Amino acid sequence: MTGKQSVSIDTVVETTAIESLSVDEEQGLLFMREEEKLARDVYLTLYDVWGLQIFKNISESEQSHMDAIKLLIEKYQLADPVIDDSVGVYTDYHFVETYEALVAKGTESLEGALQVGNMIEELDIKDIAESIDAVDGNDDIVAVYEELMKGSRNHLRSFWDVLTRYGFAYEPQFISQEEFDAIINSPMESTNLK
Repeated sequence: MTGKQSVSIDTVVETTAIESLSVDEEQGLLFMREEEKLARDVYLTLYDVWGLQIFKNISESEQSHMDAIKLLIEKYQLADPVIDDSVGVYTDYHFVETYEALVAKGTESLEGALQVGNMIEELDIKDIAESIDAVDGNDDIVAVYEELMKGSRNHLRSFWDVLTRYGFAYEPQFISQEEFDAIINSPMESTNLK
């Protein structure tokens, strides 16, 4: 394990100097906070429907992702968009619509539920990559995003594994087939987040 991996993400955020945020960086943090909540909320809901342990386990990981983004929101003194932490409640109406659509698909069938897990993680991977690209010099933000990315790739691997064990199929919606294949055919990654 390298020294960088052994340092907690909380320590990285706390010890990295505060730099100014661009509008894109600020919007990225607020968006990712609600997107991680969306993932948590959908998984909690689908766990209630299907009782499949993967949804419970990954919802707990998504909570740690939400907490990591919240550290940055607090550090940079931004207004947290998660005003009400209730499942399915969001500041940005886009997330309300997305939550409802994903839950509708996920409650139709177990196959649909596992496909939703793959979709959410794929979407997270795409959006985190875009958020990293928008960061200019804020090492703490990049460090958190990189941990979120590792977590999302691990979650994608897990959902893919369960989906294929049930004999279901899935085609990538948000990233290329090549990137998807590269992720699912590579080993789990160590992360400072769940």
